[in-house]
Amino acid sequence: MASGSILSKVVSDGSSPESVPSETGSVERLPPSGNSMIKENGGDTSIRSTSSHRERLEFSGWVYHLGVNSIGHDYCHFRFLCIRGKHVEMYKRDPHENPGIKPIRRGAIGHTLMVEELGRRKVNKGDVYVLRFYNRLDETKKGEIACATAGDARKWMEAFDHARQQVEYELSRGVSVRKKLNMEDEIDLEGHRPRVRRYAHGLKKLIKIGQGPETLLRKASGLGANSRLNEYLDADSGDVVEAHEWRCVRTVNGVRIFEDMACSKNGKGILVKAVGVVEASADTVFEVVLNPERHSRYEWDTLTSNLELIDSVNGHYDVVYGTFDPRYLTWWHSKRDFVFSRQWFRGQDGTYTILQFPCVHKTRLPKSGYKRTKINPSTWEISNLSKPSSLSSPKCLVTQTLEINLKGWFNWRNKHCQKFENTVPYALLSQVSGLKEYVAANPAITSESSTTIVQSNASDHSGSISEFEDAEPAEEFYDAIADDSSSSSEDEDSENGKEVPKMKLKNISWAIASLTLKRTSAPDSNELDTNIPPINLDLSQFNGSMRRAKDEADKNCWSSPDGSGFMIRGKTYLKDSMKVKGGEPLLKLIAVDWFKVEECVSKVALHPKNLVQSAAGKKLPFILVINLEVPARPNYSLVMYYASDRPVSKNSLLGKFIDGTDMFRDSRFKLIPSIVEGYWMVKRAVGTKACLLGKAVTCKYLRQDNFLEIDVDISSSSVARGVISLVLGYVTSLVVDLSIVIEGREEAELPEYILGTIRLSRVQLDSAVALEV
Repeated sequence: MASGSILSKVVSDGSSPESVPSETGSVERLPPSGNSMIKENGGDTSIRSTSSHRERLEFSGWVYHLGVNSIGHDYCHFRFLCIRGKHVEMYKRDPHENPGIKPIRRGAIGHTLMVEELGRRKVNKGDVYVLRFYNRLDETKKGEIACATAGDARKWMEAFDHARQQVEYELSRGVSVRKKLNMEDEIDLEGHRPRVRRYAHGLKKLIKIGQGPETLLRKASGLGANSRLNEYLDADSGDVVEAHEWRCVRTVNGVRIFEDMACSKNGKGILVKAVGVVEASADTVFEVVLNPERHSRYEWDTLTSNLELIDSVNGHYDVVYGTFDPRYLTWWHSKRDFVFSRQWFRGQDGTYTILQFPCVHKTRLPKSGYKRTKINPSTWEISNLSKPSSLSSPKCLVTQTLEINLKGWFNWRNKHCQKFENTVPYALLSQVSGLKEYVAANPAITSESSTTIVQSNASDHSGSISEFEDAEPAEEFYDAIADDSSSSSEDEDSENGKEVPKMKLKNISWAIASLTLKRTSAPDSNELDTNIPPINLDLSQFNGSMRRAKDEADKNCWSSPDGSGFMIRGKTYLKDSMKVKGGEPLLKLIAVDWFKVEECVSKVALHPKNLVQSAAGKKLPFILVINLEVPARPNYSLVMYYASDRPVSKNSLLGKFIDGTDMFRDSRFKLIPSIVEGYWMVKRAVGTKACLLGKAVTCKYLRQDNFLEIDVDISSSSVARGVISLVLGYVTSLVVDLSIVIEGREEAELPEYILGTIRLSRVQLDSAVALEV
């Protein structure tokens, strides 16, 4: 997606930079856009490194710094951002092209850093993708940056995650490092920030995100899948056993058309989907699909090419109005217009999902001379395929699914009638074919690479290995970007400061940063202490506010299915990424509470009337309490209680999770969702991929006595809020399965096992019980 309306002019010939007008009347100068990067091995390289301990990675690129200045005006400044180890530095110019320049902002990344993707936002009449940073323990510490493309926003999220892993690794190394980090975290966040006039040298590897001002105005980058940082992602397949029976019925212009055979048996309607491989990254295709600009849509979209954005609810939800002239739909005698909403989000595996619903908007009544029609509900799923080699281009799998009635479908499928090809559903299914040909005919869309690894000229310098970049304590990253970056103290670049001694950090991989000790026993045999006889878990002794199901047809209740419906990592996952069906849960679900509260509550296990505080609860060897804080009006809390019949082994993966640090828990606590019964659009929104909750939302942990409570704040993520809002709208007709897993990342921790499961059947919101706080 181009964002040319943000910048007034693009400089690519080395002339003086132009100005960027902002809404407050201030003027921002753009740095020159030279590009002196050299691709390693002639192509793109994975940003994960297994290099020696004297090397480390640097992430850098152009971003927009967003905020509010001291007089309350919004600003949007163009800045060059660098992540070096656990430090972030912000410059007015590219320091690699201007040696000796000093950063105007500098801050440290703490282990409590959370990065939230706020989606698209209109800034100075252009669209950008906004990232919010905050401390999960204190959300007053926050800041925002924005990127021109969704792909660059994704890569910055991955870069900050990598930097946080660096901090977690340092915290795990010893007392001296911990003291150093604590000293930086305790800097006065409200006072005047000291100006830091030093920056790191001697970096052996550089990763650059974005290529400067002129490429920020171009369409989305072609690089998306081949430079992933998320080693915590699962394989490409889903983590739930597929309930659909998709059958390929036609192949049209290289795109396969599928029919859901299981859905067609009920006779009410049918799900069909078009699936095609597009030679571009998922980031690129996502922006093409979302872009309402009609001249580009004319080249691939025969139906919804005349679109107009009429409302933007938030960064992940908008409403569009469109018209089309159905000259090829011969039985329609008038032009048509329509309104539909679009909701989109990106999964932890980089897959984009777009939900499109027909809707009504009060500002757009049917246009004179047009007849209002409803566009079929549909979804887009855009996922990167396997990583390409240095000589191949990125590819992604594009799937468009829609719901249609049976009229005309079977005749067309069986080649008895061609009338279906003159319908709206067929035009929608043809969008994948049009998109595939459009991308193939426009190589400029994918020719630009947003991330390139280069060799630094400073890599030959020698120097002692140091733990940190300098001895001066740095403030946290939230403060470094929270204030107006055009303040008077930043107008000078003070380029005559003394050079700091060069140093290097040991490069890490997530396998080291997992904070676990080497395990010598398999988790499936020693999670619970087998030397102690098990106790009898009598469910009649434990009662929650939600009742247990009597049978499968029961409503507003819970049950605990086995784990055979979920796919988890097998014994050889590290070698072949193979997953296996789960077995019986290790912990037993003994009760469920369904509360309604004015404000989301945590530490529910400490409530005097809670099950954990009862006489029967105190006799249990261990209880895992999971409190899902559901944002709504009023707010809800779904509290699940899982118990073990034996004490947990201290040296097991579960034992390390229970008594480990919050960082370790965040990196391993995994939830697998599955909509067993319900509206297919909700199924698409929820998905079937495992989610590391500590990476997606804020999780707080309470470890006391014989229990561990995990409070999951769903409201801490705008994407999660959007999905849960959709789920609550259909919750009375849904059957939802959830599986809890502690992720295994080392050979001794595999195969994974199901920690606990729950099935929620057609929950009634008004059945929630008020919690006395």
